[in-house]
Amino acid sequence: MAEPAVAAPARPVGRIVAEEVTFDDYLQHYAEDYHEWVRGYVIEMSPVALRHEQIVDYLRMLLNAWLDRKPIGVLVGTPFVMRTDVAPSGRLPDLQLILETNPGELTETVMLGPADLCVEVVSPESVTRDYREKLAEYEQAGVREYWLIDPFRTQARFHRLSDDGAYARHEPDGNGTYTTPLLPGLVLSVPVLWVTPLPGFFAIARAVEAMDIK
Repeated sequence: MAEPAVAAPARPVGRIVAEEVTFDDYLQHYAEDYHEWVRGYVIEMSPVALRHEQIVDYLRMLLNAWLDRKPIGVLVGTPFVMRTDVAPSGRLPDLQLILETNPGELTETVMLGPADLCVEVVSPESVTRDYREKLAEYEQAGVREYWLIDPFRTQARFHRLSDDGAYARHEPDGNGTYTTPLLPGLVLSVPVLWVTPLPGFFAIARAVEAMDIK
């Protein structure tokens, strides 16, 4: 992929630790230490809270169990980089799912192109970045589905690309259950995300075993 010219637009949200950095230099010196890259700016990610990690772990186990029954993609998490030409940027989604049909290139260190699904669990310092910057970037880049999980507001937002290339919000059903054609048979209970403690490995395995996955 050709190296884009580093433009000088508005500064992205976050603690900027370096400027005018190429993507290759970012990968070599910053990515593994939990930094993101946007238009040549390197942004330091703040440490996450325990609840953030617990929700990410729960979703990772749930999605990996689904993939075990329907092995049609690869799930990776932070600090695995997703590079898109929008902005351009190198983002670190909390989770990203790349299906076998994805036209991008999944390398050993970076996803070159948009993942099919990106999940961000919101932290106090990431509100603007997750709800505004990443929402716009992921939409323009062509991330087919973007889940925003916000434990502080106990709300989850699910965005799917429409035929016109814009995100549309999709709500869980009356029981708080979210399903999506992108992941056939997967059942995500949103209320479960707010319980303490979250279901563990064996409970997740039993729940996925009961799903109608074909």
